[in-house]
Amino acid sequence: MSFRENLSYTTLLASARERTTYLTSQTLSLRGRAAAGAVGAAALGALTFGSAAAALADAGPQEVTTTAAVAGQAVGAGNAGEAAGLRPEQLPEKGERLAEKTETKATKEFAGKEANAAESSTVRSAAAANDVIELAKDQVGITEGKDGNTKFHKWYISSDAAQRTAERDGGSVSDYKGAQWCDMFISWVGEQTGARGMGADAYTVSHAEWFKDNDRWGTKARPGAVVFFNFDGDKSIGSIEHVGLVDKVNGDGTISTIEGNSNDAVEKRIRDNSEVVGYGYPEYRK
Repeated sequence: MSFRENLSYTTLLASARERTTYLTSQTLSLRGRAAAGAVGAAALGALTFGSAAAALADAGPQEVTTTAAVAGQAVGAGNAGEAAGLRPEQLPEKGERLAEKTETKATKEFAGKEANAAESSTVRSAAAANDVIELAKDQVGITEGKDGNTKFHKWYISSDAAQRTAERDGGSVSDYKGAQWCDMFISWVGEQTGARGMGADAYTVSHAEWFKDNDRWGTKARPGAVVFFNFDGDKSIGSIEHVGLVDKVNGDGTISTIEGNSNDAVEKRIRDNSEVVGYGYPEYRK
């Protein structure tokens, strides 16, 4: 290599090292690390191993790891470039293309790991049926205040669900103050336990329709199911008057339930199957 070519390579290396230092300062982002490694390694491809080690000396452990991983490919690309007659000034461009390819792969791998971690966290945090039943039982005995409100009203009015359902039904959030609250109670229990597929509503008919629309509606009782009632024998969803939570199936044609707004309080009840319109099934953890 002539003195002039060596000087060009040295200049190229200095530029690559300067860019590596700058990118490293940008919070070690994927693109910063990938681009720095690829550009630096591409320039190093035409140099000796000793020069490459010197170029990496200023990089931190994470940058060294990333650059080393890319360097093998980049050095090979540089040597191949020389064999193909590429000029020294063409090496950075080749390095940039390698950086983009490496970044895309790394980004996909990172995104996949993040998605899996989030999914695993969600699965772990999902409530079991017994979690919901026990929290509901803990509320037994709570009654309405003098203004007809409960803590379930207060929670629902402040929730995103209230805004959504008020707009849907053509009312306002303030309409929920002192309103019938059996479904607010069910919605509160679901939210507090993190139960998936529980839904949140203040209108029992709409809540039942939501379960049906999401293929989580049926006529079989099971502990933790959301049970919808009509006390006149009508089995249509539009006739639903009340909602509760199944505690247990008694095997004698009745179910034990926990219900909000039962005699203006949270109560345990025993209901006949003839009063049931249907059941909504949350996605409980097994």
